[in-house]
Amino acid sequence: MLLVSVNSARDGWHIIGAFVDHDPDLEVVIVSFRAWPLLRRCLQSLAEHLAPVVKTRVHVVDNASGDGTPDAVAQNFSTVTLHRRESNDGFAVANNSVLGSVEAPFVLVLNPDTELLPGAVEHLLDVMASDDRIGVLGCRLVQLDGSFDHAAKRSFPRPLDAVEYFLRRRGGGARYLAPHVGENEMGRVDAVNGAFMLIRTAAMRQVGLFDEAYWMYGEDLDWCKRFANMGWDVVYDGRVSVVHLKGGTSGGARSWKLNWHFHKSMAIFYRTHSSGKNLAVDGAVYLGIILRWITAVLQSTISRALHRRAGRR
Repeated sequence: MLLVSVNSARDGWHIIGAFVDHDPDLEVVIVSFRAWPLLRRCLQSLAEHLAPVVKTRVHVVDNASGDGTPDAVAQNFSTVTLHRRESNDGFAVANNSVLGSVEAPFVLVLNPDTELLPGAVEHLLDVMASDDRIGVLGCRLVQLDGSFDHAAKRSFPRPLDAVEYFLRRRGGGARYLAPHVGENEMGRVDAVNGAFMLIRTAAMRQVGLFDEAYWMYGEDLDWCKRFANMGWDVVYDGRVSVVHLKGGTSGGARSWKLNWHFHKSMAIFYRTHSSGKNLAVDGAVYLGIILRWITAVLQSTISRALHRRAGRR
């Protein structure tokens, strides 16, 4: 077992936690792109709340940030296993570069814009150990203001659900948010959020890794669908919480590129799992995605312009 000591007199934080270099009970994979302040807080929470109680190996995959993030991780968290990628080939590819070789019985896919709370992961590991039918387990995600991140639990979208949700109709898309399981309850759902996914390694080896056709967004939904297709339970446990700074890694309003990948991912998911039954429906869905993408780009562009204008005042 190795000791990681994290200190910063300037920032006023000091944490000591232990990560292991062999025989872990849990491996954590964090893919990061230009998110060092968020990543640092995430790693601090791991060192403070998880490492002292669970034999944990932590992997940080830097997706060619080019901003000094890998060096900062190496300097401040010397026992984290650091993977420096030379190019940013997307979230799925970066995760898969590590997921294919994990040794622990469980692996936690974690976003750098998350922070663990005391006891959360230990509780979820106990749940996993008590029910060998669970392949994927998620938990309640809360934002900084304490509000619930409704994307923590989801149902697979039907065409009408997706249209209502993306058009932001009042009450539209409610089924997409898996209302049959309460925010603080536990139950089977279609999908949990990729920001925090606890995976049974044996199940992952049967199902396979992330689909690398997804550059960013949608790969978590697709993965959960594939787990379910192979007979594994996907479960949401709202009895414990983790902080999720929603949109923290994408800088708030999505850029043109991220908007494109978000909507492209919706098209890939529909093509993979739902298309081919009715050509008219397929055409309407793809057209709706395109129109929604154009609207989202315009909204994002206006939002960023107003933000820059306000900053110059």
